[in-house]
Amino acid sequence: MLIESMETILTCPGRNYLIVKITTDDGIVGYGDATLNGREMSVKAVLDHHLAKYLTGMDAERITDIWELIYRGTYWRGGPVFMTALAGIDMALWDIKGKRYQAPVYQLLGGRCRDRLRAYFHVHGHTKEALAERIRQRMDDGCTCFRYSFDTRDSREEGLYFKQPHQDISLGKRIEVTEGNIGRPEIWDTEAYCHDLIDVTAYLRNTFGHDIGLIHDSHERFTPIQAAAAARQLEPYGLYFLEDPIEPVNVQGLELIRGHSVTPIAMGELYNSMKDCLIPIEKNLIDYLRLDISHYGGITPSMKTAAAADNHGVKIAFHGPSDISPLAHAALAHVDFAIPNFGIQEWVDHNQELDQVFHTNIQYESGYITIKDRPGLGVEVDESAAKEYAYNPKFLPTIRDREGAVHNW
Repeated sequence: MLIESMETILTCPGRNYLIVKITTDDGIVGYGDATLNGREMSVKAVLDHHLAKYLTGMDAERITDIWELIYRGTYWRGGPVFMTALAGIDMALWDIKGKRYQAPVYQLLGGRCRDRLRAYFHVHGHTKEALAERIRQRMDDGCTCFRYSFDTRDSREEGLYFKQPHQDISLGKRIEVTEGNIGRPEIWDTEAYCHDLIDVTAYLRNTFGHDIGLIHDSHERFTPIQAAAAARQLEPYGLYFLEDPIEPVNVQGLELIRGHSVTPIAMGELYNSMKDCLIPIEKNLIDYLRLDISHYGGITPSMKTAAAADNHGVKIAFHGPSDISPLAHAALAHVDFAIPNFGIQEWVDHNQELDQVFHTNIQYESGYITIKDRPGLGVEVDESAAKEYAYNPKFLPTIRDREGAVHNW
């Protein structure tokens, strides 16, 4: 079963997604996700101009061999653009293999380790009272764990609020801005935010007790000592985990946090390869690994990394935002079902435009994700519908501190 062609489909049903389509010589078509938010055209160029002809004639069944050949064969390995391109290819090949053998991908990965996946959603409130109300609304859906964010009021300037990145599709909120907004960054103050983080978390725990899980994403906005102090002050409130407290390159900073607190730590959505993960895993500096399957090279390396993490008691909590397509959400769900060390899965609502392009087999109901058995990834792509939604260039926001210096978004 040889690869006959590979092409890309760029579509924007509510936001931009880059689809990889691989066709074999016996007519099987596989789809994968190669979306890199704000950098879609860069990934498309890698796929169209560098990898399409390279793949032609290869045996589509040799997934690991193809992955290794592409990864090592470029010499300059890794990086988010290249690893996202490789992820799209890898997912499409697993989709093909599942269709070839008429089996869901998770069956090819070893079969189910569980019947359903616990999920969490983003909730946001301008005030802590509004945040609590949004949690109550989500609890009506059966959700039992929440990634909470809030706006911090500036005590020194009337009307100024420090905002955190969040997404809530059912309320029309997405974490991206248009090209015209990129030159007008918002202002950020970590000290004010840290004070509010403790206050808001205490309020939520006192309001809801310990019947719900609470997750907070710091988006790498802390210095290591700030993160250590925050993690220690959060201990009484029993977070499910504190996510991305510092920049991923600062492994020694994780040691500082670990030395001062037992608050569970999650990292990984900015990791691109196993080398990023090994030290945090082997030194037990993290409790949850938050890989983004679309930026980590796909299913093949994710399975290997999950096995390494399992040996050290680290659980997998894949990054599951709205800026990866239902193809990627299906891929991460297949891995979640197949690994013994699954922790929890970030989830987002779909809009009607998205559902016109992607007909998914993954469902959310009453706090859990389930999967309908279909061959391959199980997601059908309506290419005609995809063509109706033209690419719309967008960029992620930027922020600056009070002195005007660029700060981590």
